[in-house]
Amino acid sequence: MTSPSFGSRLAALSGASRLCVGVDPHPSTLAEWGLSDNAGGVTAFSRAMLDAMVDSGVSITKPQVALFERHGVDGMRALAQFIGEARSRSLLVIADVKRGDIGTSLAGYASAWLRPGSDFESDAMTAVAYQGVGSLEPAFALAADAGKGVFVLGATSNPEGWLVQSARTIEGDTVAHANVAGVADRATRAPRSEGEWLGVVVGATVNRAQLGLEDGVFTGLGILAPGFGAQGVELSSMRSVFGELSTQVIASVSRSVSGSSAEGLAGRIGTHQSELSDA
Repeated sequence: MTSPSFGSRLAALSGASRLCVGVDPHPSTLAEWGLSDNAGGVTAFSRAMLDAMVDSGVSITKPQVALFERHGVDGMRALAQFIGEARSRSLLVIADVKRGDIGTSLAGYASAWLRPGSDFESDAMTAVAYQGVGSLEPAFALAADAGKGVFVLGATSNPEGWLVQSARTIEGDTVAHANVAGVADRATRAPRSEGEWLGVVVGATVNRAQLGLEDGVFTGLGILAPGFGAQGVELSSMRSVFGELSTQVIASVSRSVSGSSAEGLAGRIGTHQSELSDA
């Protein structure tokens, strides 16, 4: 029997169940927790986060791969263990890898993060389309075949991103609009288009109107939205920020959950779930 795809599982989630808890073992966070800044500390941190998520009924988690990768082979081993345990405990895992390239290089990245049976097999990955949305085709094709997901960076909140994302294409659209529209078009042509299997990353702090990102361009797409919690946007503002798109949003929080210690993790998750449910 074929397992449910990422898109169908995501489409079945609503309200508080669309909260995504990021696992970001920043050096400063490990220090606040009293953990060593090494693979052992990362393992202890991610395990505590996972236990709290499972106990709180969280459905989606997003490990920040770079913060595991900085600890070399042992850090990546800790990441593989986290991903495997999270998926075995029925959480959807979005690997925040932000990979982008062309041809066989991109195919290699896709195989590492989306191929069934790989060490880092996740339910979805993030990707960068600087070389054009079409350059991500190897990831799209594998995701469609394997029932996985891909979230392409569309509009990010970092100040440096504005120069590129607001630039105009030869057709007159912003680069941000062209990327999102390209992903939406690809989603309609998938051989396995169950639910929101393709999506884009759009920061909750982004002024979408200034980037020409009208609601219609997001049709059929999941929206992975960082920027909530510690980055300044409250989950209670979901409707005012995303309007009618709110039901497509996966609200991502990380530092506001991890806090300064393992104590109170479940309470912080519960607060965010309540805020999102009310919104």
